[in-house]
Amino acid sequence: MNNNISFEESLEKLESIVKELESGNIELDHAIDKYTEAMKLVSVCSDKLKNATEQVNKILNANDELIPFEINESE
Repeated sequence: MNNNISFEESLEKLESIVKELESGNIELDHAIDKYTEAMKLVSVCSDKLKNATEQVNKILNANDELIPFEINESE
């Protein structure tokens, strides 16, 4: 799997595979291949989200110190 593919491209391919698998009009061997491809895309998306989260968590404060970034969902 090409890790240079964008998150959006990976997600688009994943959605296409899910639609194809949900259609039920696919041979078992092809479905297994598609499922394997989908799991690789999930891994790529997960890695990209993890990296993005790590970058966001390293926002510089006024003293050029790295501080964790936290989302306050109660607001």
